[in-house]
Amino acid sequence: MVSLNWPLWVRSVLAVGVCAAAFAGAMICVSATEVTKKQERKAEIGSCAAYSGLPLGDGETAGMSFVPAGTFAMGSDQHQPEERFTHIVRVDGFWIDRHEVTNAQFKKFIDATGYVTLAERPVDPKSHPDWPRELLVPGSIMFVPPKDAKGEDGRWWQYVAGANWRQPGGPASSIVGKENHPVVHIAYDDALAYAKWLGRSLPTEAQWEFAARGGRDGEDDWSSAFDPEGKPIANTWQGIFPVLNTNDDGFAETAPVGCFPPNGYGLYDMIGNVWEWTSDWYRSGHSKAAATNPIGPERVSLRIAQGQTASRVIKGGSYLCSMNYCSRYRPAARQPQENDLSAAHLGFRTVLNRPNP
Repeated sequence: MVSLNWPLWVRSVLAVGVCAAAFAGAMICVSATEVTKKQERKAEIGSCAAYSGLPLGDGETAGMSFVPAGTFAMGSDQHQPEERFTHIVRVDGFWIDRHEVTNAQFKKFIDATGYVTLAERPVDPKSHPDWPRELLVPGSIMFVPPKDAKGEDGRWWQYVAGANWRQPGGPASSIVGKENHPVVHIAYDDALAYAKWLGRSLPTEAQWEFAARGGRDGEDDWSSAFDPEGKPIANTWQGIFPVLNTNDDGFAETAPVGCFPPNGYGLYDMIGNVWEWTSDWYRSGHSKAAATNPIGPERVSLRIAQGQTASRVIKGGSYLCSMNYCSRYRPAARQPQENDLSAAHLGFRTVLNRPNP
């Protein structure tokens, strides 16, 4: 039984669980109220859908916001083990993209440089003699909905030949009409190449988390993804992953950048939409010691096992994060991502380490 004393988002998830059970029996559970909410949400989306994907202006800070220097409590002691421990961090002021790098922006980079992303390059079989043949062709990782209603086949993530930033849904897809969506299927070196082309960098984890908090401090909570009434204010998965997405936020996959409210620094989609690369090497947990402008551990200190791929920290969660799976849509949340792996729910934004004139 669903208690009326529980928060709205908890009641919503539990109610969706009932619907998911009905779904398994080929039944549909959608209330009139849910339909009305979706119609209202569609009306809210109109303005962001018209954005070209290219920021106005051509200065070095075009499309960026300045985040003033400050001190904050980084990490969390109340959620996932890898987020511990909370510690005091100070960061200098910096510029950061107001939204995730879009397909239009990345295309401009490709047209100017001829750069070829990792997902578009064939793999040398001599360098990976043990890999199956299907992994030696250009491609990337995609979410493929399970064939059974219970989601028990376990093959949610699949390597799809021909999937890349130009064809984010696989060989038959394109970015036409999605110029203002975040670019995806971007490996770490791809993101770094784009940033260097603009004379910028990828954010450190500390910069990213400080910016994502939008001026708020204190223990991490869910308010970056849901308002006090439980309404989605970020592009995440509403329902039971991976079998049922109610799409209460209006999007089943990536959303055009800027379709959800900005945070206190005027930054869009720091939570949800797509995961974002940071420059820090990943290790589980944080030191308890206070730090100024930390850049993460050195790779040599990680003692990476032979044959194991090094990983960077990614932040923010994505449209595939739900309450029952992932649930990493908080500023302190973090996960590792292999440097040479790209995916349909992974993008990035850049920073410029310059003072505000």
